[in-house]
Amino acid sequence: MADDAGARGGFRGGFGSGGRGRGRGRGRGRGRGRGARGKADDKEWVPVTKLGRLVKDMKIKSLEEIYLYSLPIKESEIIDFFLGSSLKDEVLKIMPVQKQTRAGQRTRFKAFVAIGDYNGHVGLGVKCSKEVATAIRGAIILAKLSIVPVRRGYWGNKIGKPHTVPCKVTGRCGSVLVRLIPAPRGTGIVSAPVPKKLLTMAGIDDCYTSARGCTATLGNFAKATFDAISKTYSYLTPDLWKETIFAKSPYQVSVIFFKMRSLKLLSVCMIKWLQLGFYLLKVGMNSCW
Repeated sequence: MADDAGARGGFRGGFGSGGRGRGRGRGRGRGRGRGARGKADDKEWVPVTKLGRLVKDMKIKSLEEIYLYSLPIKESEIIDFFLGSSLKDEVLKIMPVQKQTRAGQRTRFKAFVAIGDYNGHVGLGVKCSKEVATAIRGAIILAKLSIVPVRRGYWGNKIGKPHTVPCKVTGRCGSVLVRLIPAPRGTGIVSAPVPKKLLTMAGIDDCYTSARGCTATLGNFAKATFDAISKTYSYLTPDLWKETIFAKSPYQVSVIFFKMRSLKLLSVCMIKWLQLGFYLLKVGMNSCW
């Protein structure tokens, strides 16, 4: 679907528009409600990693199980499998970048895409490409791969659902430093537009923010905010001071599954080789006659 946006002129703003574009890159909620644009509709997913095979065969029940054992996610389809239609993405900015070569200047387009389910999961992707549509598509895939769980908490009494960040957290990228501070219920998100989008996608309702440095650099501003959000699970607060119960990782539990799969593949290969041998024998006998 990213190709459609390129065909419709997703970057009609030119160089003088500050890189915002007029289509999906406007950054005013245009990208919301469109679902996961990076997903192929007709093709069936064929996993190529151990984790992907476990997910497709329903050996792993939730995304939190993957985060619990810190398993690296290398296929964006894993995120689609668990979050699916609840994922929404938004193009934060599309900016032209140039490189000086012998032949002259080479211009490419850099896309910043935020993705989230508005309920505790958020990701940020950055991709550079010769075409706008390709950059957006690549940024969506990278944003899915970078999705992190967001811990939410309370400002005062623990009444109702968690609504803000659990403690003060700080993120940094370049000269930009972003600090997220818990806020009372009903405050809303008090911040600049870029952190507000990321915090909203993360499912945080109330939050104070503080920023310093060159916040006009949107890329660093977004990365610093994402860094701060991802640190919400870094602090071990007293309510998490429980005895650690060590359990086997999904890879260890599913050893038999992988062995059976390898035996099945081996048997298929042997059958193929036997069929090929019989065919060659038959051809040889026919040539003798």
